[in-house]
Amino acid sequence: MRSLREGQRPTRSVHRQLPQLPQHRGLTRGLALDLGSSRTRAWVPGQGVVADTGSDPAGEYGHGGRPVRRGRIVDADSCGRMLGRIADRALGADRSDTVIVLSHPVLAGSGHRAAARDLLTALGPSSVIVLDSARAAAACAGPQDGGPLLVVDIGAELTEATLLVDGRVRDARLAETGTSDLEPGEPPTDVVRAVLDMVMAMWHQDRHGALLGALRRGPLLAGGGALRPDVTNRIALRLGSPVRLTDDPATTVVRGAGLILGSVLRHASAAPAIPGRSG
Repeated sequence: MRSLREGQRPTRSVHRQLPQLPQHRGLTRGLALDLGSSRTRAWVPGQGVVADTGSDPAGEYGHGGRPVRRGRIVDADSCGRMLGRIADRALGADRSDTVIVLSHPVLAGSGHRAAARDLLTALGPSSVIVLDSARAAAACAGPQDGGPLLVVDIGAELTEATLLVDGRVRDARLAETGTSDLEPGEPPTDVVRAVLDMVMAMWHQDRHGALLGALRRGPLLAGGGALRPDVTNRIALRLGSPVRLTDDPATTVVRGAGLILGSVLRHASAAPAIPGRSG
């Protein structure tokens, strides 16, 4: 299990705010991406999910090639081609007036984040925003009062638990296990145990009661694993807390990234003109 508190990142990175929204005039279109280990989903405002590589037999993932493994980009060329095809379909060839928002695991290393940003920049948008999946999920289904929220993202090869307080990452844990590690018909014992171990580790570090408040509110479950009742029911039973699900947990992160994208576009359209410049 990896954790934010165990030195995976400097302490000063714990209290990270949501990204500053670009104020560039002229941004009119955008694309939100959730780059996962088993599939990548894309969202366009007004259209919803426009691409899902996991169910596309013509895509890189459909051929068995997986450019992202355990939350890390392992084949940048393949990943770049996949993202290029998605951008072509969603945004067209001219992307000079566009912004791309991409989510990544909370504890993704600097190498993954830098590689993701480079791949997106190569697509030619006017702006790129890279943010973590927990805050994207919170944008989709988090409390409006900014109170503590525990986000549990259960993916194919990663399971993450993140404690957010006032939109900031207070604590985060990651286990390199997910639903793809389970044999057909096998109970999700390892995945559920990983979630419980991460929550207990947070409990021992929580000095202000934020985790207790988040558990009373109910943890938000996201990712494909949250579609499995045997996973969600066991987590709720073991935590002694009701869990919260969106209507489609598998797309919670990309929809949240899409909402952030919408905010970016609204800010861009409302940005005042720069004196002496047009457009």
